[in-house]
Amino acid sequence: MAPGVSQVSIRDLTVAYPARDGRLVALERISLEVEAGEFVCLVGPSGCGKSTLLRVVAGLAPHESGEVAIRANRPGRPPTAMVFQEHALLPWRTVLDNVMFGPENRGVARSEREALARRMLDLVGLRAFARAYPHQLSGGMKQRVGIARALANDPEVLMMDEPLAALDAQTRVILQEELLRLWAELGATVIYVTHSLEEALLLGDRVVLLTARPGRVKRVFPVPLGRPRGLEARASPEFGELVDKIWAELREEVLKSAEAERRDPPS
Repeated sequence: MAPGVSQVSIRDLTVAYPARDGRLVALERISLEVEAGEFVCLVGPSGCGKSTLLRVVAGLAPHESGEVAIRANRPGRPPTAMVFQEHALLPWRTVLDNVMFGPENRGVARSEREALARRMLDLVGLRAFARAYPHQLSGGMKQRVGIARALANDPEVLMMDEPLAALDAQTRVILQEELLRLWAELGATVIYVTHSLEEALLLGDRVVLLTARPGRVKRVFPVPLGRPRGLEARASPEFGELVDKIWAELREEVLKSAEAERRDPPS
């Protein structure tokens, strides 16, 4: 699919849940287009519905109104795959078997899914650990396996929910570089949730800022920094200016969220 073509269309999406006083609106009239091959980062205050939006797009949570459409590129290809903050690996399966899990469930032949899994492990630098079990891996290695498992599904859209948030600073930097390399190599369409503006600007083509709950699209920031983009981009004046610009608007939403919690604390 050529760049410039919308692969994900989110239109007037509203998500609400039952609450003690009737109804809690998590997301309200969200509209967003994500192009094929684009890396879009979602930022916003805690509780604004970033993760909820990912789950709805992935078909893991219902919505009240509006629509989500994912344009298919190849028949039979899974529309989405998720990478979570916690790796969620199956502890009784080896690294290789964890990566093969998705293709196995789709009925892919053993030889084909094993070759695919080994290729994904090559991409994330873990071929030597194919026969290891999750408990034998570091946190960063487990996240690499989680990313390889999602990629092995060959999804139309890769959904990533703060996949690096639980890692130490050094490991997080290394995996940011790895994500940029993988995205460039595979040409994937990615929707990525993060609390870090620096991470969003390092990885993203656009940064979508959501308001305090109910989450709405407050503003979309194009990231006019060149590709390929490495960690050296953080030293540029343009990078610092973008961080300040986005934070000025995000700060307003963080303060609104804190004030709402003081008025109506969670039960």
